[in-house]
Amino acid sequence: MTRLRDGVTTEVVDQLAVEEPLTIRVNGVDTATTMRTPGHDIELALGWLVSEGSVHQPSDVIGAIACDENTVEVRLASRLTPPAPRLTMTSSACGICGADSITEVVRRRRTVFDNDARISPTVITALPDQLRAAQSAFDRTGGLHAAGLFTFDGNPVCVREDVGRHNAVDKVVGWALQHEALPASQWLLQVSARASFELTQKAVMAGIPILAAVSAPSTLAVDLAKDSGLTLVGFSRNESFNCYAGVERITLAAVDAPRAAQPR
Repeated sequence: MTRLRDGVTTEVVDQLAVEEPLTIRVNGVDTATTMRTPGHDIELALGWLVSEGSVHQPSDVIGAIACDENTVEVRLASRLTPPAPRLTMTSSACGICGADSITEVVRRRRTVFDNDARISPTVITALPDQLRAAQSAFDRTGGLHAAGLFTFDGNPVCVREDVGRHNAVDKVVGWALQHEALPASQWLLQVSARASFELTQKAVMAGIPILAAVSAPSTLAVDLAKDSGLTLVGFSRNESFNCYAGVERITLAAVDAPRAAQPR
């Protein structure tokens, strides 16, 4: 490529994030195609099925294999109804969203969130840097989103990267399914993008009680978080954040106490 810097052009070799289509085939039927960064494709397919409400536990999946470099075949247990095929390919920006409404998402989920979960504000503000430190591919390309599961103490459990922020979340959810860790009520989810309705939906369907994003949420994401009992954090950066729903899970008393103790 040609790089222009300080009025001088040079020819350099640059590394770019790979974007290729992945077809998810369920019970022999091509069900969805999404643009993604290759890698952890089976996790992506399984996580997408969790988000669709088709899969809830490892026993729901008879088998999952990569048929070729751009196709994953998943076989579901006979008792399950596979998702309806999506007829159009989606870009890495928009993802695949099968839910028609907040009511539908809440109806299809299997988990009621644990209201005893608590997290410190200092853990929340440290998560973006921890997520960024785990992005090995981002260092080379600068063009990938990330999603990470963390303990409530802020320790990373699973981090995945992808050109699509929704794919990155599906990959960590698929990882949790494979490790028999759904619902993932013992962890929180940090993402490197805004908190869209779709990412909030995926957290709800996976039973993750806390979703933190470095950018803003959408109005529909906030509505879903409130209706489902999810803690939703936005703008978690520069030692600050906004909590749009579920603030009771954040231990703010320790932050407010010194201020309250000051004489008036």
